Amino acid sequence: MAATEPIVERARKVLTPNYRQAPVVLVRGEGSRVWDADGREYLDCIAGIATVALGHCHPALVRALEEQARTLWHVSNLFYNPRAVELAEALVQTTSWAKRVFLCNSGAESNEAMLKLARKFHADQGHPERHEIVACNDSFHGRTMFALAATGQPKYHHGFEPLVPGVKFVPYGDLAALEAALGPKTAAFIVEPIQGEAGVMPAPAGYLAKARELTRRAGALLCLDEVQTGMGRTGRMWAHEWEGVVPDLMSSAKALANGYPMGALLATEEAGEHLSPGSHASTFGGNALGAAVALAALAEIRRVLPAAIATSARLVERLEALRAGGRVAGVRGRGMLIGVVLSGVDAAEVVTLSRAHGLLVNAIGSDVVRLAPALTLTAAEADLAVERLAAAIAAAPAKS
Repeated sequence: MAATEPIVERARKVLTPNYRQAPVVLVRGEGSRVWDADGREYLDCIAGIATVALGHCHPALVRALEEQARTLWHVSNLFYNPRAVELAEALVQTTSWAKRVFLCNSGAESNEAMLKLARKFHADQGHPERHEIVACNDSFHGRTMFALAATGQPKYHHGFEPLVPGVKFVPYGDLAALEAALGPKTAAFIVEPIQGEAGVMPAPAGYLAKARELTRRAGALLCLDEVQTGMGRTGRMWAHEWEGVVPDLMSSAKALANGYPMGALLATEEAGEHLSPGSHASTFGGNALGAAVALAALAEIRRVLPAAIATSARLVERLEALRAGGRVAGVRGRGMLIGVVLSGVDAAEVVTLSRAHGLLVNAIGSDVVRLAPALTLTAAEADLAVERLAAAIAAAPAKS
């Protein structure tokens, strides 16, 4: 800890205390491995919370960043830059429905833009009364004010009231409640295909498809938050592909540029045209550096996805085997977004002990450990992750 402790102390003196940070200083990464300031190696199975989807310092992405850094960084959106145009074209080509793209810097920003556009879409057509947003209990859409208002976890609201008005919540997966909530004032329904921050809770089979049917019938937009589930995370480029759903709007970020700040809002032509000049902006959105990295990430994710699907199946199978020990109640999720549900032990304790065993994961609540490793995780690394997690679970003290 000789090198770690001084940096942690310096950080505590100057950084705002809004994060619960472990006393670990990470200084280097390669693939699914990271090293701390004291030279200790960890297997990174949280990967920036699903952002570093191709592993740390991926050669193709480093090359794209270096080449762009020697050419052009940022010129603002007063002008076009080729990389932003190419990225928008590439994103449109990943879907059968998107025709317009707004580029920004994060998931919260893409959700903020999505919610604003949902209201403007109706206002532009002479229906400003259609301003209500329907969202789900236990959802998480970001920390900006509109995204926060649509986040169905009151613990994040405290101290920031009054929130943006006009948001109502329904239980996730409850179609009867959704149908009842949709009405003549509804602008949109925003939903995650898998609720990541609620404990990796997948939508029930058929839920998204029925939600599409209900929103269309009600004249409301369907907004999918794919910030965490997109970019190959669930085994397909976008999680909604599993049900063949066609949304009106979709947000993306996290793995879009493999950890480089980049977000995007994808829209149908009908919805996207309402983000008209002056209605919304992002100073750094679509900057050439981020767009170049995202372009490389898109190409590389397509290449590695078949192998990632096989490795994720192996990982889940071995995690399921831990149920025999009595301290794992279940495993849920899809692809490389996995929640391990614990029984009789605290998730935070398991996370701390996992770190001591050289494994990085994170806790969601008191009983779920989340794994969101890189899509490039190898079969051997998947086995090692389960071995280290199993040791941590076995060593955790029983809940009193």
